[in-house]
Amino acid sequence: MFMAENGQRAERAYEKVLDYIRSEVRRGRLKRGERLPPERELAEQLGVSRNSVREAMRTLSLMGFVSSVQGAGNYVSCDLEGNLSSSLEMMLLLGETNYLQVSQLRRALESETARLAATYMLPGQLEKLASLAKRMEEETDPQKGAMLDQQFHMLLCESSGNLLLRSLYRAMVSTVNRFIGTMYVRIVENPEQAAQLHHSHDVIVRALAERDEDAAILGIRQHFQVVETSIVEHGK
Repeated sequence: MFMAENGQRAERAYEKVLDYIRSEVRRGRLKRGERLPPERELAEQLGVSRNSVREAMRTLSLMGFVSSVQGAGNYVSCDLEGNLSSSLEMMLLLGETNYLQVSQLRRALESETARLAATYMLPGQLEKLASLAKRMEEETDPQKGAMLDQQFHMLLCESSGNLLLRSLYRAMVSTVNRFIGTMYVRIVENPEQAAQLHHSHDVIVRALAERDEDAAILGIRQHFQVVETSIVEHGK
């Protein structure tokens, strides 16, 4: 009973601290990067122990809402990318997801980024995307080709003009890049699949040049059909 009561107190302290931060942000008194009041001051203001505030800050830091700088205090943060990245990595390590599901998530995400990029992609971005597709097809070193592929998909996402989509993609980028590094090498070992993969990149580039949303989405679907066929063939 004592442990349960302590747990409930800690939970209430955490909720009070989180409610305080939300309230101050809504009122415009706190913005991203701004320093929170000292823990002692927060404890007195919220009517909780200093230890409870410290534990709440640790929890909020793990969630990406607060960043702590030793000797300098706690700051309002919004580390969506770091939080999601760690969660995805842990899910893969625990076997709670796999490469096929990562590919399915990417297909959904990149279908929308391609649709938006058809409207918002800048001429300079399109030129770079076309250059990456061409260099990828000409590259004979699979590892270098994989790096070009990573750059291609990152640029596609950046070109969407949607901050949240970019943040979600960046949150996945370490997992995505490892995924691409593995899958690209496998795919280019198969001449037929390699040709299909490069063709899908060309389809995407042409569609974006023509500002054709439907064709851009079709190119993404063709791309991930190749990827997911390879995943199934290799059993991962």
